[in-house]
Amino acid sequence: TVLVMVFSLVSCADKAPAYDAEKEISVMVLNGTTGFGAAKLIDDSKNGTAALNYNFSVESDASAVNAALISGSVDIAALPTNAAAVVYNKTQGQIKVAAVNTLGVLYVVENGDTVKSFVDLKGKTLYVPGQGSNPEYITAYLCEQNGLKVGEDITLDFTYNAPADLRTAVASGKVELAVLPEPMVTIAKSANDKLNTVLDLTAEWNKVAQKDSLMQGCIVVSKKFAEENPNELNKFLEEYSASVTFVNENPKEASEMIAAHGIFEKAAVAENAIPNCNLCYIAGDSMKESLNTFFNVMFDADPKSVGGALPGVGRGEEKEKKERRARGVSEKASFHHIATLCPYRTVHAACTSCRAHRMTGKGAGL
Repeated sequence: TVLVMVFSLVSCADKAPAYDAEKEISVMVLNGTTGFGAAKLIDDSKNGTAALNYNFSVESDASAVNAALISGSVDIAALPTNAAAVVYNKTQGQIKVAAVNTLGVLYVVENGDTVKSFVDLKGKTLYVPGQGSNPEYITAYLCEQNGLKVGEDITLDFTYNAPADLRTAVASGKVELAVLPEPMVTIAKSANDKLNTVLDLTAEWNKVAQKDSLMQGCIVVSKKFAEENPNELNKFLEEYSASVTFVNENPKEASEMIAAHGIFEKAAVAENAIPNCNLCYIAGDSMKESLNTFFNVMFDADPKSVGGALPGVGRGEEKEKKERRARGVSEKASFHHIATLCPYRTVHAACTSCRAHRMTGKGAGL
């Protein structure tokens, strides 16, 4: 069983396969940046111009989306990538990732301009929201990769666990340095003209890990729906991809749709934030490799972040990986080898260079 499914969208030159335009397809998206890319498709659906019969719902609580996926009451959903891994493990592989829709949305902002590079954070206190979730793990990983030991060279402070609370503290000047996601960065800067964006954590990630592997949001589909409705799924992905393109190319018009459909309440903020949200549509082999990188980083930070196990890795191999981590053996070298050099990227059993390479290659369910 694998986490990632690869779909080939039918080109305009090909004869499109038949799909059932009347079949109701339930789709859930989270409000905020994870849902931004769906705005045009939701608008088309409400106006009756979408190709398929969608039943969209916009949720403010990720747990509601997770519960719907676990119960099987939703066909397709947009949610954070690590949440997708957790649901995959809880359902024993009953969901699949069809595409990645959001890269990194995290930035370091400063009330001042002393930070010019990541190493300038040495000796400072950096406030981070979401302890025990992506912001903590991503920030800690980047600290490690830049030679900063958390607790010694840099202090990560989680006093303000909710991003909105940290945004308020930063905007008021109570906090000097903080990690914030969009659109919180845009809101904070509109309230404080002395606030500067000093580091783009997506750009920092690309310096030390596989490029564009900081994948924070994705589209998942239930295994049952994918197997029973391949033509409808392909049509949805075609329409969703076009929706993402529209949002990126028309932020003003898209922001009005975002506000109208409850994805984010303030259109003006959404318009200014869209260029920094790294909205995307990535599928296929490049998605597999990049998710492999991301899930391995999350697992090494805390296995619970991906549901206690790397999707697609067998229990024996998982135990071996945990034992190597306990001995302090790095997985980084083996991952980069498999991602860039191993000629058996889709048939890892054929790679005899070392078992760790084969095991790591399965991290994203290859």
